[in-house]
Amino acid sequence: MAPQSSFEAAFALHASGALAEAEAAYRVILVEEPHHVQAMHYLGVVLYQSGNAGEGVPLILQALELEPGQAARYNDLGNILFAQGDYANAAAVFRIALDVAPHDANVWNNYGSVLHRQQQLDAAETAYRKALETIPDFAPALNNLATLLSEQGRDEEASLLACRAFVQPPLEGKHPRMLGIAYYRLGLLAQAADSYREWLRLEPDNPVARHHLAACTQEAVPARAPDEFVKAVFDDMAAEFDHKLTGKLEYRGPQIIANLLEALPPPDHTLDVLDGGCGTGLCAPILAPYARHLAGVDLSPGMVAKASARGQYNTLTVAELTAYLQQNPETFDLIALADTLIYFGDLSDILAAAATALRAGGHIVFTVEATQDNHPFMLGPSGRYRHRSDHVAQALAASGFALLEMRDVVLRHEFCQPTAGFGVLARRQVS
Repeated sequence: MAPQSSFEAAFALHASGALAEAEAAYRVILVEEPHHVQAMHYLGVVLYQSGNAGEGVPLILQALELEPGQAARYNDLGNILFAQGDYANAAAVFRIALDVAPHDANVWNNYGSVLHRQQQLDAAETAYRKALETIPDFAPALNNLATLLSEQGRDEEASLLACRAFVQPPLEGKHPRMLGIAYYRLGLLAQAADSYREWLRLEPDNPVARHHLAACTQEAVPARAPDEFVKAVFDDMAAEFDHKLTGKLEYRGPQIIANLLEALPPPDHTLDVLDGGCGTGLCAPILAPYARHLAGVDLSPGMVAKASARGQYNTLTVAELTAYLQQNPETFDLIALADTLIYFGDLSDILAAAATALRAGGHIVFTVEATQDNHPFMLGPSGRYRHRSDHVAQALAASGFALLEMRDVVLRHEFCQPTAGFGVLARRQVS
């Protein structure tokens, strides 16, 4: 067998992970041809991978002396030095590789990694961006740059880069739900829809996949989020809901409710209060001072269990909100709906039900997401509904409410962008 054919066979063994067999094959080649540079280099690599860096690294250096203009071999040496914690020499070797191959995205990324580890953050960022100039969708550099930016609090670009990396092939093993979220973040709604279709192919009855497919395609949009969707989403989120909302999402619903309620007389524990769509009970500390009786209702048993643990509710019920309101006429003096109506399209029915459940002169306070769309409301690609201010006002008036205040608010941050909405306070008029 000719030496080059022997090398190709040895390299195939190496690539398959058969390190001992590859080592033996490389050694046979070097016996026949002591200066076979490729066999020398890769024998050094396989020895390092087998835990014998003491013999392996000198072979790599010897191969570089024989053929110094090989960027890939300098890159291999740099990676070995990096793994050994020899960052200064690794950086120097990557720099030599870049002198040989200044447009090699892989080397730029590796060079960025060693600079990053040395806390040379500006230089590391430059190196990662050089890699992306060469290959714009090079996933390792996208992920590394995303990590660096996130460490510096530059979360908006970091999230975009991480999503770009996530949607790069191969897609096998990546859950369609996560792919859908990443495509949505990138504004690629057609690709997001394809991901949700794939999810439905795998799980034909999954309500979350079905709802998000409707949100991305604007086809078969439901009048409100289906009960099974709400249950599935919030039962899944219950354990980490508070942390997620009040962490990077910077959820402000309870504070918005508190600010709006300042227009009412000071709290004195005299009102019958309903926390509609109570979730884990984040609004309970805001509402409890007003309440002689504080009730909570939510579709998610997991959320209600978390709310119960707060110990601030007199009663908690697992139920769909519209039906619950209709079944409790003239029961409450105050109804609070923080981030609840974002799961309803047309607000007419739910506000009419709220008017039924309120006593004359009672108040409703709530938040909704805002849209500038021409339609009065729409299902956004997030899976939440957005409303125009005139639709909110008209639905309140039609249900017998007097609008006391509607203020522009930021409800939360999603993908580091503020989510615009309205905070609303209204009073049920006396017939």
